[in-house]
Amino acid sequence: MEKKLVYSTKAPRPVGAYSQAVIIGDMIYTAGQLGLDPVTGKLMGTDIESQARQALANLEAVISEAGASLNEVVKTTIYLVDLSHFPVVNELYGSIFRASPPARTTVQVAALPLGALVEIEMIAYLPDGSASF
Repeated sequence: MEKKLVYSTKAPRPVGAYSQAVIIGDMIYTAGQLGLDPVTGKLMGTDIESQARQALANLEAVISEAGASLNEVVKTTIYLVDLSHFPVVNELYGSIFRASPPARTTVQVAALPLGALVEIEMIAYLPDGSASF
């Protein structure tokens, strides 16, 4: 199987040695996304809602670049530096994944890159079984 790398200009450039996403077969595996503004590379606000909203927007851009949509997301992992932020993130997440939410894991971590409050990663499938590029 060929491994295809995904990069979207509508999501922040990676802050390390990794791809925004990798496609293997008909599966898309994203890197974790912080709530970084794609233009400035800075965190979008200092509050959990702003950062989580931007992290999800960044992931949507990456998934879209790969040829899928949030409807094809089957699993997410959410990393929070403070689990007390869970209700806010859960409400925002629920507003995006209304009809058929993917499986999800949420964990608290000691710290995230750049002082972020949240990082989210996704696994999705390509609806037609092949990459769009």
